[in-house]
Amino acid sequence: MTKGYWMVHVDVADLEKFKAYATENQHAFKKYGARFLARAGRHESVEGNGRARNTIIEFPNYQAALECWRSEEYQAAKSLRDNACEIDITILEGYEGAQPSE
Repeated sequence: MTKGYWMVHVDVADLEKFKAYATENQHAFKKYGARFLARAGRHESVEGNGRARNTIIEFPNYQAALECWRSEEYQAAKSLRDNACEIDITILEGYEGAQPSE
């Protein structure tokens, strides 16, 4: 079964509110087996309009990624970031097919 991922791009306007959201969302992430692969580290936007923070979160599968976002736990955390940031979240399914090196 392929993994599921959240691709998150954020511009933070209110750091204190955003920190409260980041603390609270850990409940949902733990419940659904989330794992951070990249989290607000160095980046370079080479095409398109980038955001200041970028995160990739891995889940055991696509369904878990969807269920986490839809969960009561995550929605409660999400409400804490109202007016704190501009955010784009895409939930996607991983790929297990042929690779360029094969």
